[in-house]
Amino acid sequence: MTSLEFRTQVARPSQVERDRALDVLREGVGNGQLSHDTFIRRMELVLTARSRAELATVVADLQTYGRFQRAVLRGVAKVSAFQVRLRRTWETEQLPGLRLPGPGAARVVIGRQTGADLRLGDASVSRVHAELRPAADGWVLQDLGSSNGTFVNGLRVVGAVSVRAGDQVRFGRLGFQLIVE
Repeated sequence: MTSLEFRTQVARPSQVERDRALDVLREGVGNGQLSHDTFIRRMELVLTARSRAELATVVADLQTYGRFQRAVLRGVAKVSAFQVRLRRTWETEQLPGLRLPGPGAARVVIGRQTGADLRLGDASVSRVHAELRPAADGWVLQDLGSSNGTFVNGLRVVGAVSVRAGDQVRFGRLGFQLIVE
């Protein structure tokens, strides 16, 4: 009597299975479960996996969401985004106004120094922090090498930038909303 030998072959994952695993990894990055570097390393593992078990191991610790859970997460994200917009609106309304000089005015030096045209007595403001100067179509704000930066509408000023009424400006920690009258 002869013994029968059964040779088993490990089934290699199909491209569809690899794509599903990559989708789970992408969702993990989107949900904040994976960093970019971890995503790259795991993506390489998915692309070189020799078996379905290896694929399962790569995505085993990532939680996948069903349709209902995704809908709830989208709802929570919308509520969070609304809260952020509401907070920004509230903070904007609470900013003190900084009146731009009228036509024909000269440049305005902003800083902590005694001779500054607009003197701000806060430690986050440099002695000579920034400069406002008239331009053909309004005003130009230029950072003068300040330590804590000059910002317009949340973006740091590098060099000079045009500003107009309604813009939010910040010198160090002090914020203002530009107004013209």
